[in-house]
Amino acid sequence: MNAVEKQLPQLKSLRMSGILDTLQVRNQQAIEEKLSYVEFLALVLGDEFQRRESKKLQARLRKANFQGDRTIENFNFEVPNLKLNRAQIFDLATCIFIEQKVNALVVGPTGVGKSHISQALGHEACRRGFDVGQYQCRKLLDHLRAGRADGSYERRLQNLLRLDLLIIDDFGLKPLQTPADEDFYEVVSERYERGSIVLTSNLDLDEWGAVFTNPVLGGAAIDRLRHQAHRVIIEGDSYRAPRPVPADEPTATRPRRGK
Repeated sequence: MNAVEKQLPQLKSLRMSGILDTLQVRNQQAIEEKLSYVEFLALVLGDEFQRRESKKLQARLRKANFQGDRTIENFNFEVPNLKLNRAQIFDLATCIFIEQKVNALVVGPTGVGKSHISQALGHEACRRGFDVGQYQCRKLLDHLRAGRADGSYERRLQNLLRLDLLIIDDFGLKPLQTPADEDFYEVVSERYERGSIVLTSNLDLDEWGAVFTNPVLGGAAIDRLRHQAHRVIIEGDSYRAPRPVPADEPTATRPRRGK
């Protein structure tokens, strides 16, 4: 049994067995570069620290429930006709707004990248150690409604309130009937000045009131959402729209029109 095998129980007890993944490489590096014991130890501990940080990040990303791989790095700011304040997006990506516990409201027509931007901000938050949860608005309210049915409403609500950042996608696609409007208000009210929300909507800001069947409840929720919030306005054509066929493209490759 070599020295490493003898230390394996201690490493497992300390939850540091991941050191073994790079130990041989670091040992060879130390021999070739004539590193001191302290320098060798710093390399090994650095590897372990990075491994643990990576595991924490992956756990936060799983908890966030992101759909696909939407990050700032793979967002295409060069889409033709896209009107978006790029500097504002990169400012939000610093996640200072989460530390300040204010909201970001992302508004624009269908297909201009609102969901991508919101998830990208959530991804950046995960990288910086924040706990994030992402929901489509309808699914969020269905989640809370199920809690009313099985008696777990308070627990589900508290889980939402513990998040550093809550992303609510596609607000306003359908009117909020009771008790959905009450649940939405409850989330917004309880998170007000306690935790940030990133909310996306196809509706202009002045159209949000029409989503609520109870105008008083709607006004109170909207007022809290907008207070000191960053407003991200995106304009442009939907990237899902059919691609125009250039005049010189062979007709055989052009899509056929339906009858």
